[in-house]
Amino acid sequence: MKIRTFYLISAFCFITEFVPTLYGATDRPNVVLLVVDDLGYGEPGCYGGTSIPTPNLDQISKEGVRFTQAYVTASYCAPSRAAIMTGRLQHRFGFTTNPVGAMNCEPGVGLPVSETTLAQMLVNAGYHTSLVGKWHLGGTAPMHPMRRGFQEFFGFLHEGHTYCPPPYEGVTSFWRRKALPDGKLGRSTSKDGKQIYSTHMGTHEPPYDADNPLLRGSQPVEEKAFLTDALTREGIDFVGRHRDEPFFLYLAYNAVHSPMQAPDKYMKKFSHIEDVHRRLFAAMLSNLDDNVGHLLATLKKWELDENTLIIVLSDNGGPTKELTSRNDPLSGGKGNLLEGGIRVPMLVRWKGKIPAGQTCTDVVWSPDIVPTVLGACNIAAPKKVSDGLNLLPLLKREASLPTRTMMWEMGQWQALRHGNDKIVRQRRTGKEAWQLYSLQKDIAEKHDLAATLPQKVEELATQFEQWQQLMKTENNFQK
Repeated sequence: MKIRTFYLISAFCFITEFVPTLYGATDRPNVVLLVVDDLGYGEPGCYGGTSIPTPNLDQISKEGVRFTQAYVTASYCAPSRAAIMTGRLQHRFGFTTNPVGAMNCEPGVGLPVSETTLAQMLVNAGYHTSLVGKWHLGGTAPMHPMRRGFQEFFGFLHEGHTYCPPPYEGVTSFWRRKALPDGKLGRSTSKDGKQIYSTHMGTHEPPYDADNPLLRGSQPVEEKAFLTDALTREGIDFVGRHRDEPFFLYLAYNAVHSPMQAPDKYMKKFSHIEDVHRRLFAAMLSNLDDNVGHLLATLKKWELDENTLIIVLSDNGGPTKELTSRNDPLSGGKGNLLEGGIRVPMLVRWKGKIPAGQTCTDVVWSPDIVPTVLGACNIAAPKKVSDGLNLLPLLKREASLPTRTMMWEMGQWQALRHGNDKIVRQRRTGKEAWQLYSLQKDIAEKHDLAATLPQKVEELATQFEQWQQLMKTENNFQK
C-alpha cells in the first residue's frame, strides 16, 4: 500500500469512526498544550530520572497517560513545532530548516501562511486562544502569532531568550565561549561565582535577544521576573480571565533551552551536585516543574480540572553536551535521528474522560496532537490534517492503533520506522548505508542488523524513497 494512501485511510477511519460518538455537541473542554524545550527522555521522574525531582510532571503522569514511544517530527525546534501546530509533516509545506538568529527576520521564513494552525481551528470554533512563550515559527509581521490564530501573545519570536536581563542579578549563568577571559580553553568562574564560562562546545553563546524582545502582543515589554516564572504568571492570568469560556492555552516554555540560567534559590537547592553545569540544569528543570505545579493549582482553584485536556511534551530530545540533558536509555540526542533525538516524554491528562495511571506503549507522534484536540472539542478536522490520528479512542481504551509507518528527513539524516523496525543513516558523503534496528529488543540502537537482514533494509528503504518523492511532489505542487 502506498504511503499516502495508508495515512489517509488510517486517519479517516480512526477519526470518523469514533469522534462523533465520543462526546456530545455541548462538550467544550479547555485545552492546555504545554511544550518544553530540549528536555531529554530520561530526565523526568516518571521516565526513570532520579537526580532531579519532578513531582508535578509526575503528577500529570499519575493522573493521566505516560507515553513510552512518543515521537516528534524533527530533532530541533522549529520544524518540530510546525508539525505540532498544524498536525502535518513539515515536509509537506517545505519548512524543514531551523532558523536561528537573523534568519528569523528574513521574509518568508517561518510557518507558511497557507498552513492553518491549531489556534486558528479553535478560535474559529469559538475558543479564546493564547500563546505564552516561544514561537519560533517566523519573526516577520505575516508570521506573527496574532495573525496565526492566537488572540493573545506574550513571549518572543525567535529560537531562544535569556531568562533575565543584564546584569543578571539573582541568577547564576553559564555561557559558551570560544576562549576564556585569559585566552585559554576550559572553564572559568567569576569571583562571585555567578558567571561561568566554558569552551567545551567551541562556540560563543548565541545573541538570543538581538532583534528579539519580549513582546506583549506586538509591543516590547521590560520583564524583571525570571522568564519561566513570568511565562507561568501570564498563563495563569489568561486562565483566570477566561475560566468561564472555552480556552486554548499554548504554554511554550523555553526552559530548559540555553542559555543556562537559574535563580539562586534553585542553585542552593542542588548545591550537592558538584558539577556546576549539571547543577544549573537541575535548577532550571526544578524551577520549570514548580511552575507546572502552579498552573495545575490554578486549574484546581477554578474547578477546571475535569474540563481541561492537558498535553505535555518536549519539542525534541535533549542536547547532552550543551545542557547535560539525559536521554537514557536512548542513543543520540538533539540534532540527529537516533531515538534520543526524536523520542520524547509525552503526557496527557483529562480527568474523568481518560483513565488515570496509564502507561501507553503504542507508537504515537506529534501530528496526532491536532486531531486529538479537535476530537476532544468535537470539531471536524480539516481534510489535509492527515498525518496524525485522534488518540482519544486509544486513551479511553476503546480502540487500538494500526501499525504505523513514520519517516524523518532532516539535513543529512534520514530515518523510517515501521512497526518495531527502524532504518537510519547520516549521509555525509551521500554513500552511507542504512542501519537497521529492532526497537522492541534494542531501544538503545546498539546492534545493527542490516548485514543479516538485507531484504528488510531494502523493503524499508523503498518505503522511504516513495515517501520522500511524495513529499517533494506535494511541496512543489503547493509552490
